[in-house]
Amino acid sequence: MDKIICSKCQKVFDVKLGNKCPVCSNSQPLIYNFRNSDIHLKSMMPKIKNERKELGLSGLVKGLECVIINTEPDKLLSTSREIISTTNYRIDEAFETKETKNLILKCDDSADFIISSRMKGKNPFIKHNDYPKSNRLLNTRLETFVFKTNDIEKYVSIQKKRGIKFLTDEVKHFQNFSFIQTFPSEYTGNSIGFIQWHKNNRLYMGDNDKELPFEDEKPDKKYLQNIKMLDHTATRVRAQDRDGAIIEFMKLTDYDFDFAIYVKTFNSITNVARLSKKDFAMVFTSGVTPFTDNKEAGPTEKFIHYYGPRVHHLAFHTEHIEDTFAQLKEDGMDFLIGLVGSPDEGLKQTFSKPSNNTMLVNEYIHRFGDFDGFFTKKNVTLLTGATAEQ
Repeated sequence: MDKIICSKCQKVFDVKLGNKCPVCSNSQPLIYNFRNSDIHLKSMMPKIKNERKELGLSGLVKGLECVIINTEPDKLLSTSREIISTTNYRIDEAFETKETKNLILKCDDSADFIISSRMKGKNPFIKHNDYPKSNRLLNTRLETFVFKTNDIEKYVSIQKKRGIKFLTDEVKHFQNFSFIQTFPSEYTGNSIGFIQWHKNNRLYMGDNDKELPFEDEKPDKKYLQNIKMLDHTATRVRAQDRDGAIIEFMKLTDYDFDFAIYVKTFNSITNVARLSKKDFAMVFTSGVTPFTDNKEAGPTEKFIHYYGPRVHHLAFHTEHIEDTFAQLKEDGMDFLIGLVGSPDEGLKQTFSKPSNNTMLVNEYIHRFGDFDGFFTKKNVTLLTGATAEQ
């Protein structure tokens, strides 16, 4: 049966339902047999970059400062312990606000992790978590990517005039920083946050917050020092939302679409957006064509069908990756696949099995020598295929 995608709401439906979208009633124009390509993205890039420059947004948003992972209250500690036992992160702060409990995890030269649990108040991400295999942890999600800015008021003023909506009417000012974040994206379920530091101490706890007791439970395992900065994360989005998700992200930050790797065997595209070659990269994975059924969809679209659009994995730059991989396995970590790639190919990577606490996969990645690329098609294909086991 032929498929139509609505050009207005981007929903896909069968031709047999007619030429009028059953979701938003749009009738023209409609796109038949939808299939992704890079044509629209590449045509939009100069327009977005020029728009950022004309509006005064260019240079306002810097690199990634932290990510916020919300957990079920009973999994706050186990999530933090899991991360510090499988990376070089350690707990730096622990405190309670009027609404949340928070553990701050830090690693040198890398974005921070804020592991948080809501004690009260509404969760604006609930609808994005309510899917067949994710609703068992209805409050659990990597929710927010927080980027640094040196003029948060100017940034928010410009974006509000463009119609961008934020979770709070105004910027929230705290002792050490000012902060605001967008509503969760309809494409990704992610929120984009912005932080302006008032001091150089990069501390999140304020005078009105209550310090929580915690012990430094960092395992005494030297190999964890090999696991360095957060290299990238990958958010899985529906095929028909791929362009919209990347364009939305480019409009909110100074990131640009860099390249895409098509793995047609698994109906999957890996798309990379970058600020620079040295900074954290934002990766989006989607289908080439939309979900139809479990047999034809491929692992990327199937994951979205069962878990919803969300961050699939966290990738950590890893030195001595062969020894580190072996020792992680020896200490009980399970993997979806062994190490793939080689020094001759330029990199090695692997995927862990999903966390029982967060549903997130850990990727460990090492790029060798003068390798100038980001991924290779062979590795992307093998790793994508491995996620079918989820």
